[in-house]
Amino acid sequence: MLRALPGTSARHHRAHPRVPGRHGWLGKATDTRDPACGGIPALEVGEPSAAMGCWRGPSTVLVCLLLLRPLPSPACPAACRCSLGEADCSEHGLREVPQSLSANTSTLWLGYNFITVLRPRSFPPLPGLLLLSLPHNHLELIHSQALVGLGALQELDLSNNYLTVLSPETFLPLTNLAKLNLGSNRLRELEPRVLRALPQLQALLLQDNPWVCSCGILPLWRWLSHNREKVREKSLLLCRVPEQLNHYPIMALGNESFRQCQDTSLSTQQYIAFLIIGPFSFMASIFFCTFMGSIIVVYNNLRKEPHFWRRPGICKGHCSRATRF
Repeated sequence: MLRALPGTSARHHRAHPRVPGRHGWLGKATDTRDPACGGIPALEVGEPSAAMGCWRGPSTVLVCLLLLRPLPSPACPAACRCSLGEADCSEHGLREVPQSLSANTSTLWLGYNFITVLRPRSFPPLPGLLLLSLPHNHLELIHSQALVGLGALQELDLSNNYLTVLSPETFLPLTNLAKLNLGSNRLRELEPRVLRALPQLQALLLQDNPWVCSCGILPLWRWLSHNREKVREKSLLLCRVPEQLNHYPIMALGNESFRQCQDTSLSTQQYIAFLIIGPFSFMASIFFCTFMGSIIVVYNNLRKEPHFWRRPGICKGHCSRATRF
């Protein structure tokens, strides 16, 4: 039983008991308004709830709950769902990489969108990005500077796109990449320099590409033969062209399959040298033959007419005596 404060009668407390309801166990409100609480009626002096500040009405409770609610991250794009360093931007019809990503993003999902080109510096600075997933887009071209700033990346998924060629400079920034998925694209050939740019590569997927098993695939075949432990899904690495090798496993090819390529294959520099040296040698041979032929003709003419070498009048007197006899 609370004792009434001076100036407050016990009859007053009995007339206004504390009961549960709109005011809970906070007591009966008086007409006094507390400006600090947004005009909410203040309780009688001496009630236990006087020390509880602004917790006096449903509107105040709502305000406090809103303040306690975690605010959305300002670094998460509207088309993405972000949580704990992961940004899921898949299946949103995106045509380019969102730029307002948090620098702390470690995983980025961009699959099932409509991204066709990765232009220079397509990604914002993401020094902590470890996984980048771009499958099932319409990706046709990756610029050589598109992946700059992703040096920490360890896994890259580019499967199920329309890639036909890759530049060796494309993957140079990815010095820590351990897994690369290039499956289900339109690759017909692949320069080994593209793969040599990845010193930490441990897993490579190249299945379901229309590989042309001619002399042009010889460098890739050599790389695959020396890095079998890195190639995943070897049985799905099949030739598409020529027809007689359709669906034939590339890894099953042997040295004898490329014997004619090893004997006749020429580098680009050799072809250029032939184009330059060939016409020059032809013109030089014509000039030499013409020069030598002219010398031979003059020499023969001089041998047939030796009097061309004599001076006029040198035997004038002797010749007249000889004619008399």
